[in-house]
Amino acid sequence: MTVKFSPISPKLPVFMHGADYNPDQWLHDPYVLEEDIRMMKLAGCNVMAVGIFSWSMLEPEEGVFEFAWLDQVLDRFAANGIYAWLATPTGARPAWMSEKYPEVLRAEKNRVRNLHGMRHNHCMTSAVYREKTTIMNTKLADRYSNHPAVIGWHISNEYGGECHCDYCQEAFRGWLKKKYGTLNALNLAWWTKFWSHTYTSWSQVESPAPHGENMVHGHNLDWRRFVSDQTIDFYKHEIVPLKAMNPDLPCTTNFMDWFYGLDYREFAKEVDVVSWDAYPTWHEATSEVNIASWFSFNHDMFRTLKHKPFMLMESTPSLTNWQPVSKLKKPGMHKLSSLQAVAHGSDTVQYFQWRKSRGASEKFHGAVIDHVGHEHTRVFGDVAELGRTLAGLTELVGTTVPADAAILADWDNRWAVNDSQGPRNGGLHYEQTVMQHYRALWQMGVPTDIVGSDDDFSAYKLLILPMAYLLRESTGSAIDKFVQSGGTLAVTYWSGIVDENDLCHLGGFPGPLRETVGIWAEEIDGLHDEQCNRLIMGEGAGFGGEYEIRDLCELIHIEGAETLAFYGDDFYAGRPALTVNKRGEGKAYYLAARVSDPAFYDAFYAGLVKEANVRRSLEAELPQGVTAQLRTDGEHEYVFLLNFSGRAEKVELPGEALADAESGAEVSGVLELPVYGVCILKRAASGVRA
Repeated sequence: MTVKFSPISPKLPVFMHGADYNPDQWLHDPYVLEEDIRMMKLAGCNVMAVGIFSWSMLEPEEGVFEFAWLDQVLDRFAANGIYAWLATPTGARPAWMSEKYPEVLRAEKNRVRNLHGMRHNHCMTSAVYREKTTIMNTKLADRYSNHPAVIGWHISNEYGGECHCDYCQEAFRGWLKKKYGTLNALNLAWWTKFWSHTYTSWSQVESPAPHGENMVHGHNLDWRRFVSDQTIDFYKHEIVPLKAMNPDLPCTTNFMDWFYGLDYREFAKEVDVVSWDAYPTWHEATSEVNIASWFSFNHDMFRTLKHKPFMLMESTPSLTNWQPVSKLKKPGMHKLSSLQAVAHGSDTVQYFQWRKSRGASEKFHGAVIDHVGHEHTRVFGDVAELGRTLAGLTELVGTTVPADAAILADWDNRWAVNDSQGPRNGGLHYEQTVMQHYRALWQMGVPTDIVGSDDDFSAYKLLILPMAYLLRESTGSAIDKFVQSGGTLAVTYWSGIVDENDLCHLGGFPGPLRETVGIWAEEIDGLHDEQCNRLIMGEGAGFGGEYEIRDLCELIHIEGAETLAFYGDDFYAGRPALTVNKRGEGKAYYLAARVSDPAFYDAFYAGLVKEANVRRSLEAELPQGVTAQLRTDGEHEYVFLLNFSGRAEKVELPGEALADAESGAEVSGVLELPVYGVCILKRAASGVRA
């Protein structure tokens, strides 16, 4: 196992610390650039993302290019030891392009073409838009690929959305022809005999529409896959001229937290380094635990996409302007939330934005430099403090997170779960279910990967499948092999229901995992929001008690498994609700209902972690809301203790040699964490998974 990777850029082999920078908004005032560079150095910022949404400044008229302003910015950067992720400006097209070539604008689901405006309002299939993109990106590559300040390419910005124009309809049909080969194969995969929807010509196939076809689940699923693939293809189109000029410059595009519309697991195969934008709604409740665990999950997911350090490309140094309530970060939260990303594998902390815009929709979005224009602000002080901390942690750059546990979370499963009709059209709560299981591991400080169906499971000791509704036969076989080889598996209700075409598995649920878990799921009962049941623990589970059940109750039959808990109510009272099946050298647990009480998951996974010898970041009792995360280079380990409880907390440290990674001082006994406090402990490496 590789335990330390090379820095993202050899030009900057330290933690990258910086922001999105929009000097093109301030060209009328040369003093601003001078002040910005002075304050960047003062804040310990060493990198900026430049040129995002700058197409109209780079090409104000068709074929007329103006690069002098960007030359000046990058040259000033190079002279001052500041670097740039240089962006391609394709996230928003100039007005002249929309006026002359209206086909570049998207058509919505109702087939009506949009007017000019917003961002990402372009058709990624349009030959014109692709041609204009190639021209622009070639110009940028020719001019800046070997500029000393440029360390990589920031491709577009937060790709997303879909287009339903005629070009995209033809591209969708071409995608389907390539996948299925024949109409007969497509009709079978989509089960089109239902409601007499059989296609007799490729021209009859269109994208799902509110005033047309939207009830064929295989159709809906393939459209989402197509949109994702077409977006990835556009990204690949963008980087061709960039890689042709200098293949060593890394390319990335900024992802968003578990974004619904794109399969980032497939997208990640095409980027050189994963980057993403994190905007937690801190302080929306008395405790930050739910928010903190959700963003920890995302950090873990983006790290796992390439199993290497990632980039926090955007975060806010203070507040946003687009959340329902835009709260300020309270004292301590900026450092805590930034080091949360580092703890889970980020080698950068970057912000949107460096300097607040004076006008338009983001003029009140947080920034390092406020409208007042100087460094004498609380936010600037927080950023500068973090800059000093990051500068002292260079030895962590490239280190990895050694995870013994993994959670399976596929995009197409998520799409299929949310598209299913029944058993609860009022909400199956897939995402919340995933988080219930993840949060228990997070609270124990268990390093966790977020894996996909095609990943290798053999490196893990514990594998969790929350609502793996869409489950391929090949994935089921790989999971069964994992268990028989000694792994511990935890599966929930509503798993193994359909295959990759959203066709129900025949022969009994949970389909490919029926023998693995040793049960047959006959029926599933959807509960109304005001209804509940009880899970009553039996003997042999290692813990007792009763726990509330909400939403879904699966009625299962034992086929070799052992019953660990029973239903307490309704006509299925006394029937199995939690089972374990010994298979080969391993064990497979099956939870037949959605338990709403977090205490159940805490107790359940505490037992599984201990039983499977899953590694925790720190063998200590962690107060509620305090978590521990781990990075290692193979020789040393760095334990991040992060306090999201909203209170001052104490952690009794284990009896091992520990040092404060920031100060170098020895640490032992009881560690006191202030409100929103964070402490990084350093120790000699031991027990790193081979």
